[in-house]
Amino acid sequence: MMSDYLVLSNSNELIRIAAERLVYVSSDGNYSDVCTCDGEKRTITLQLWVVEENIQQQLHQGDLFVRIGKSLIINTRYLNYINPSKRQIILSDNHTFKFNLNASKEALKQLKDYLEQNMKSK
Repeated sequence: MMSDYLVLSNSNELIRIAAERLVYVSSDGNYSDVCTCDGEKRTITLQLWVVEENIQQQLHQGDLFVRIGKSLIINTRYLNYINPSKRQIILSDNHTFKFNLNASKEALKQLKDYLEQNMKSK
């Protein structure tokens, strides 16, 4: 079975990434950094809400990707650790990569609560 791909494009460039390789997208204003499990980071001139819309429209596993606060979208498959009081989140495959990121305390608390509720319902 062929993987789902996320295609992000603007007037100058196009990025095509297999969904399972996308770890997170972080944003700063009009720019978004797209980070993959091989540690590659590409900066594209797109606001995060545009990336978020593309994920929802293109990927059949869109519920796997969660927006955290104003500047971060993560692939929950790689979520290893959340500590709202330290504003820390760790994304890793427990083998080849580990990303230590920061997000707002409120956003991480909401994510933690959301994940706890989902685990109880399964």
